[in-house]
Amino acid sequence: MTEQTKVAAGAALYRAVWRWHFIAGLLVLPFMLILAVTGGIYLFKDEINDATHAHLRFVTPGDEVLAPSQIASAALTAHPGEIKAYTPARAADRSAEVDILGPDGLKDTVFVDPYTGVVLGSLWDGGAAGSPAMYVVRKLHSLDYVGWLGNRMIEAAAGWMVLLVGTGIYLWMPRGRKVGTVRIKATRGRPWWRDLHAVTGIYTGGFIVFLAMTGLPWSAVWGGKFYDYSYALGLGMPDGYWSGAPVSTRPLADAVDRAPWIMEKQPVPVSAAAEGVPQTLDAVVARVEALGIVPGYALSMPKGPDGVFTASVYPADISDERVIHLDQYSGEVLYDAGFADLGTLGRWAEWGISVHMGQEWGLVNQIVLLLACVAMVILSVAAAVMWWKRRPSGGVGVPQVPADWRIPRTLLLMAVAAGVFFPLVGLSMLALAAIELAVWAVGRRRRLA
Repeated sequence: MTEQTKVAAGAALYRAVWRWHFIAGLLVLPFMLILAVTGGIYLFKDEINDATHAHLRFVTPGDEVLAPSQIASAALTAHPGEIKAYTPARAADRSAEVDILGPDGLKDTVFVDPYTGVVLGSLWDGGAAGSPAMYVVRKLHSLDYVGWLGNRMIEAAAGWMVLLVGTGIYLWMPRGRKVGTVRIKATRGRPWWRDLHAVTGIYTGGFIVFLAMTGLPWSAVWGGKFYDYSYALGLGMPDGYWSGAPVSTRPLADAVDRAPWIMEKQPVPVSAAAEGVPQTLDAVVARVEALGIVPGYALSMPKGPDGVFTASVYPADISDERVIHLDQYSGEVLYDAGFADLGTLGRWAEWGISVHMGQEWGLVNQIVLLLACVAMVILSVAAAVMWWKRRPSGGVGVPQVPADWRIPRTLLLMAVAAGVFFPLVGLSMLALAAIELAVWAVGRRRRLA
């Protein structure tokens, strides 16, 4: 290959990457904004919930905590119904929480002073989000309001975000120079927005890739396959912890508000006998606490005559996460597993999710990821402004299809590998490629006409 041919091939490659980066960026931009804004808010869900509902969540410490049955009885007196879960006070200045399913079919969280038994008030149960407002933020973050299609759009967007960072780094390294710009050099206009986009991306690209990859376990296609493969290889949630105990068809995710991700699909065991006198709430709480579960856990009530008590905790220190199932009649431990019992992929996935949610290193974790979310907003806004400024009147302004399509075989293999690793990205790649070929064919016909 002559030097001139190499230069021509390199120029064609650059234009092709630039065109795909441009198109993918425009498609992903609204999803990136949604993920960044809602993710940045959700990082501080506990702080926001504490501030907005302080009268429900905080109490004045007293001398002696009431028995769980007394606290639950006070909640039921104020809000009649069926107890679904009980959460003891996680600290001396915190209230206890009782989830009650009312006659109207709605579940409320009742907050009770654990020292006096005074009912402080209630909220519609927001599950792991902790409040109705944070529940909405969480659902927006995953586009659950759009149903199965929303989940898949977010999954595709997360995969494309990884590829956008990769192609962005390639475009950031101009030919003929060692590195791209590492500071904003322009003073105004489109060049300033271009520099802002490039500098922001190069400094925060790694964080964006981390957020995308650690968010994918929740997705339907990628996350489902990752769960299945890690389980099949014994690297996620290995077999053997049930010790031959019979299990139900009910997954753990349906039994508790917040289950460790790698355990969500594990079936809940059943009580040995479907008759008898169930264990009291006081006895069960004493039992799980004697087993050493850390504060902040929730205790879910048995569902039906063969159901079990389930204590689960997903704390800031992921090494303390734990799930315990107790026979509702005998109080026997049917299952007890924590972080150390998981396989290698299971532990890494749980740790990544914990960091993704801003839990692992406290405020430092939250601030670093908040800055990454702000960077995603800046990248999106800068990209939108650049596009708006360069677009022709009445047109979209997509870069032209390169006349020379001689792209290195290695890049094609990388594109195929990326499509296999991110299945929904692969499907969208095929769709984009079909559109590209159609545009090229139409343009060629016009030139020959």
